[in-house]
Amino acid sequence: MSCVGGQDVEEAVAEMAAVLTPQDEVDWQVPAGSLEWSCWETAAHVAHDLLAYAGQVAARVSVGYLPFDLVIAPEAAPQEVLGVVSACGRLLSSAVANAGPGPVAWHWGMSDAAGFAAMGVAETLVHTYDITQGLEVAWLPPEPLCQLVVDRLLPNSPSGRATEILLWATGRADLRGNPRVSKWVWRAALS
Repeated sequence: MSCVGGQDVEEAVAEMAAVLTPQDEVDWQVPAGSLEWSCWETAAHVAHDLLAYAGQVAARVSVGYLPFDLVIAPEAAPQEVLGVVSACGRLLSSAVANAGPGPVAWHWGMSDAAGFAAMGVAETLVHTYDITQGLEVAWLPPEPLCQLVVDRLLPNSPSGRATEILLWATGRADLRGNPRVSKWVWRAALS
């Protein structure tokens, strides 16, 4: 099983910031790729997920999700939303680094810290891809980070480049010889 950690979460968030920060003069209200959400809403969703995962790990929740939500001021500029994403990424990174071994929190079953880190990396990479599609920026998630996600969250996937597998497994691309994916959920729980 892969060992995904807090540093990987921070690397994924840094990649998101690097590719999207230069896009501050474009309209972030356009749809994010094939999603119904705008690019702005999609970035806010990434922040939400990172914070939710951090909360689960920090509280060591054993059943369900903590009943809290992240609200970003609707007038926040895209760069401010990216700042919130960075903050939430650091919170998840810290929670993962301090979690210890073994099952630590619930996400459709009990998961270890590496599972939560992998989900944070995956959400960040996949939704950065969505946003770049909406903003018409040529970008693909980096292969090494995708490999960590595939190894941890998608171990029964077909063989191939991890970037292609991640985009296929999340319904964003075709993968030769495999049917298009239309529904999926992260399964980070330990068996």
